[in-house]
Amino acid sequence: LLLRWRRRRALWRKVAEAQERQERSLVRMEAAALRFREQHPSVNVVSILSLPLPELSRKLRDGSLPPDHVFYAYVGKALQIATETNCITEFLQESESQLRKAKLMEKRGLLYGVPFSIKDSIDCQGHDSTLGFIKNLNKPAAEDSVVVQVLKRQGAIPFVKTNVPQSLISYDCKNLIFGQTRNPLLYTRSPGGSSGGEGALIGGGGSILGIGTDVGGSLRFPAAFCGICAIKPTGNRLSKRGIMAGVVGQKAVAAAAGPMAKDVESLALCLQALLSEDMFSLDSTVPPLPFNEEVYSSTKPLRIGYYETDFFTMPSPAMRRAVRETKQLLEEAGHTLVPFELTNVDYVIFNYCVRGMFSDGGRTFVKQFKGEMERGGAALLFWLAKAPHWLKTLLSWTAKPFVRMPFIGFVSFHSTVDEVWSLHHEIEDFRQQFIAQWKKLNLDVMLCPMLGPALGIGYPAKLSVAVSYTMLYNALDFPAGVVPVTLATDEDEEELKGYKGYYQDWWDRTLAKAFRGSVGMPVAVQCVALPWQEELCLRFMKEVETL
Repeated sequence: LLLRWRRRRALWRKVAEAQERQERSLVRMEAAALRFREQHPSVNVVSILSLPLPELSRKLRDGSLPPDHVFYAYVGKALQIATETNCITEFLQESESQLRKAKLMEKRGLLYGVPFSIKDSIDCQGHDSTLGFIKNLNKPAAEDSVVVQVLKRQGAIPFVKTNVPQSLISYDCKNLIFGQTRNPLLYTRSPGGSSGGEGALIGGGGSILGIGTDVGGSLRFPAAFCGICAIKPTGNRLSKRGIMAGVVGQKAVAAAAGPMAKDVESLALCLQALLSEDMFSLDSTVPPLPFNEEVYSSTKPLRIGYYETDFFTMPSPAMRRAVRETKQLLEEAGHTLVPFELTNVDYVIFNYCVRGMFSDGGRTFVKQFKGEMERGGAALLFWLAKAPHWLKTLLSWTAKPFVRMPFIGFVSFHSTVDEVWSLHHEIEDFRQQFIAQWKKLNLDVMLCPMLGPALGIGYPAKLSVAVSYTMLYNALDFPAGVVPVTLATDEDEEELKGYKGYYQDWWDRTLAKAFRGSVGMPVAVQCVALPWQEELCLRFMKEVETL
């Protein structure tokens, strides 16, 4: 007991030190912003913050806007949003010296002078990538991740790191070290996750560009919940070197790094900057596919598949309306809309996604929590992972007829090597069948629902089943973006009273509660393309955005 008490006290001390560092970071930001305002009282911060990224970057490159004006405008705004939402974990103090170096650059890259934010799990030299784990504190990265290196070479300046949920395997944003991040649009709602700090900061206007990651919707949930745009590229379109994963080593569900911003043009500019010779030389495993401006700029009418539901998670009234209204506007704009039927999504989620990510019975995931004081919503998983095989089998067969829940995958499938290979083969077959169905309908892109409006804080931890709309495209490894298209209305709220769900179980009843009270919150749709067609996906997103 004494040893346990001493160990816990040491952990609490590390947490307290990290929280003090976080507080000092905010104090430094405040001092830096105040110093700049005193030295440059005539700078119009509001007009700088109102500029979209393409226009801002043009003004920075042609010299009509000084980089320090932009940098300190965003430092001040980021501080405000961090104070309101608890989204920033650390101010990268060296960003001020990088700003001075940037002013001396002879060659001005596409993102010259643009400040950008980074998700906690993305390595930045000299700073922790904690994933919300105490054990990862005081272990600064030895070098920048490749995406950060490339953006720096393009003249961009990383200035803050942002909060994540513990382990990243969540679409909320809370951990024991830095606490709960709130939605900037309504503080009682979740900002989404796991790139939730990014969603909150950009959604509140405290960053013009951010980099996050996605293995089940971790870019798309925060974007949808906070009313911004994001794209999850094909898994290997951008380098993942120097980016920490929630479940290391699994290959069944494709993870991806991607940009988040207020609008689609900003995402396109970021990808254009990233898909450069710098990235291809720094990480030779990334295919050398430069950004295809011709595809992105095309005005050819599109043939678009669409569906309103996946028949697993019943869409909220606002979700269904968002797809219907977008479909109608796309048709009025001259595009062709074709119904697409999804089948067996429940099988895909549990047998491909959950079973694929946790083929080892959850041991790799559980191992991360060793020595931690908090296990989030994973307490039952810990018990199941340590239970004897015969008990897991008994629980699996007993629970299957009655329970629709992800941990069935944990208790049912502690897979052997040949079973994992067979699963990977099955996933590839599913992918080819999906593509065949897509090509039979001669589709260019797909319009899909996106979970929303933002759930209340605490609800995502209870509703991991609701990742079906996003995680499908990680299993398929298709590029998928999110664009806000409408706001939740009083009529949506009234219709929600009749929400029953497809299973009418505890999860469906809880999801109905989680949606309530969201009038005025943004509702998004997903835009999807075939693998390696990020430019087409962005082009479709731009069409949706401008309707």
